[in-house]
Amino acid sequence: MDNVVAVAGSAGQLLQLVRDGVARTRPELVAQAGISRSMVTQRVDGLLAAGLLTEVGQVASTGGRPANRLAFNADAARVLVADLGATHARVAVTDLMGTVLAEQPGDVRIDAGPREVLRWVRDQFDALLAELGPSRPVWGIGIGVPGPVEHSAGRAVSPPIMPGWDGYPIAQHFQDLDVPVLVDNDVNIMALGEYHDHWVSEVDDLLLIKVGTGIGCGIVASGRIHRGAQGAAGDLGHVRVQGHDDTVCTCGNTGCVEAVAGGQAIADRLRAQGHDTPDARAVVRLVDEGDSTATRAVREAGQILGQVVATAVNLFNPSVIVIAGDVSYAREQLLAGVREVVYQRSLPLATRHLQIVAPRLGDRAGIRGAGEMVVERLLAPAAVGQLVQRALDVHTRVSG
Repeated sequence: MDNVVAVAGSAGQLLQLVRDGVARTRPELVAQAGISRSMVTQRVDGLLAAGLLTEVGQVASTGGRPANRLAFNADAARVLVADLGATHARVAVTDLMGTVLAEQPGDVRIDAGPREVLRWVRDQFDALLAELGPSRPVWGIGIGVPGPVEHSAGRAVSPPIMPGWDGYPIAQHFQDLDVPVLVDNDVNIMALGEYHDHWVSEVDDLLLIKVGTGIGCGIVASGRIHRGAQGAAGDLGHVRVQGHDDTVCTCGNTGCVEAVAGGQAIADRLRAQGHDTPDARAVVRLVDEGDSTATRAVREAGQILGQVVATAVNLFNPSVIVIAGDVSYAREQLLAGVREVVYQRSLPLATRHLQIVAPRLGDRAGIRGAGEMVVERLLAPAAVGQLVQRALDVHTRVSG
């Protein structure tokens, strides 16, 4: 998320006061924002014209005429979101609160290349919008991809499992919609989704570790996604683990935890032993069926992952670690392996109140987080001012 501070007295600040429940009438906005009644009236009229605020009845009078109650209009526009994994994807349409209005999962391989995958995404967007009806405009698009992303440019950078995507201009695929297109690593949007849906009022610092085909980590620090200087923060899957120097990773290095404990690595080992495990989900099915070999393999993968997670705990000191991804559905075994090593190897102070938990949103964390990412950008103070000005310009042209 962008660290944007609301300008005092701006339309963006007034909208934020209403969204946060701090103010619900014009007089309350005057008191909270510290600006004149005429300025509040002007700003509110603009927000009403843009559709961002709506009047929903009146509040009880404390003397004089009752004031109209203002509410944030989450239904003013639509946001399109897509969470693309290595072999699976989910697309959705949300409102301006991030509430999912319609969604569609699909089996789509990221290695099919950007043109084919994004064509599928666009087709799904069009179908979902048609399902909902054309009554609301689209204001933004958010997309998560399973590789390193230069967030400011909206492009994947040397992604190991995404052939053809390096530097590909993802936003240009949707340029005819003329809306902001935000792109981030899929684990970052998952972390954002889990955090805002369940943890935002309880903790400030959270790690989400996705154990799917590969392994990645989303970092929420002080309530915001931490991407690092070039967007490479959280690349946990390519941390080296001891005792596996002969295991070659897709990145070209050896001994990466992803190449040893990732979902595809587990599946490959079991397949070499005669099991029908083409991918991580097949491994989970075996665990669910009570297969002892698969169960042991997942528990051991959790222990190996725990070595790296313990280092992250000592370095970052999070309050919550969410273990997500396909392999996390074998959660008792995977979580047990991670917890065993983390609590053994991390400092007691860092683990005193640490929670290591399964995801609460499951496969839907990514679309929830992608929606949050876009909404925060759209409703940043400067962007709100632009939306209001655009609405006033349209009103002036129509009136003229």
